[in-house]
Amino acid sequence: MERASTVQKMKYWTTRNGVMIHRVLWGRCNCYLVSKENRFLLIDTGREKSWKCLEGNLGKLGVKEDLPVSLILTHCHFDHAENAAKFKKAYKASVIVHKSEGDYLKNGENPRIGGTVFLTKILSRILYKTKLIERLGYEPTDYDFSVDGEFGLEPFGFPGYILHTPGHTPGSISVIIDDEIAIVGDAMFGVFAGSVFPPFADDVGMMVESWKKLLDTGCGIYLPAHGSERRKDILKRQYDKYRRLYEL
Repeated sequence: MERASTVQKMKYWTTRNGVMIHRVLWGRCNCYLVSKENRFLLIDTGREKSWKCLEGNLGKLGVKEDLPVSLILTHCHFDHAENAAKFKKAYKASVIVHKSEGDYLKNGENPRIGGTVFLTKILSRILYKTKLIERLGYEPTDYDFSVDGEFGLEPFGFPGYILHTPGHTPGSISVIIDDEIAIVGDAMFGVFAGSVFPPFADDVGMMVESWKKLLDTGCGIYLPAHGSERRKDILKRQYDKYRRLYEL
């Protein structure tokens, strides 16, 4: 059974098999640490200016370079990957990305940022027309594993798998733990009550189809990179709504 508690701002969840998921960064980008028996998976790294906070919270939870540590990037936008190079170096961590986004990480570049509503569509056009997108680059780093489709996490010591959930970007992935909790990056948005629809997505129709894949996992809790957790009933209502709108 899932449980949740808040100590200061580090909220955590525990699965029936004892896997713990801590929210180690919040605000601009939620990042999550998955842990079991001194093994760790960090999901996303946040902005560069949040490094000290991230490093401090990881230390409180026992993350050290001499323990098995890996990083999974749900996608390679700057707000998720700016600390990837620093984290890889500091903790001697292996890095996992979708195969379509490896080159973005190696070059410190962003997959295309597309708006889903009027204002964000304008913002997206401005980013590319004025080349502001080039200022959002980050320190490049190499990856150790590239994945596609489903990728089991058993070799890393965790009951779960990585699931390809494209739409926000073509290479967006989610992390499924114990078929109970899904860490979904920007595949959904947790800011507005009763909604999971994000302000940015490269392909909205594909994103809605990825919601169905997430519903089919059996997970009851979805942890987005922006905002708060979402439950399965909300996701199901949103999927039904947007499936009709996009005639999927």
